[in-house]
Amino acid sequence: MIYPLVRDLADDETAPVPVAVTCRVLGVSRSGYYEWLGRPTSARAVADAALTQTIVEVHVSSRATYGAPRIHAELRLGMGIACGR
Repeated sequence: MIYPLVRDLADDETAPVPVAVTCRVLGVSRSGYYEWLGRPTSARAVADAALTQTIVEVHVSSRATYGAPRIHAELRLGMGIACGR
């Protein structure tokens, strides 16, 4: 999504870019950006963040030797987590 980029550019401490300028350049509305800021995090985003943390834990516990196929197998077969590769 484009709105996190708008937020990052506006929050940049070294050279902040105004929200209005960023939205105009990227072709999105300012009202849409501010509406997005007020929304709670979606259930999907929360689940994705939890899955990402689990993937990192599996990778670290394998001493960084597992790649995508082994991590996927560990998640599905070892932990019973339904996910795509």
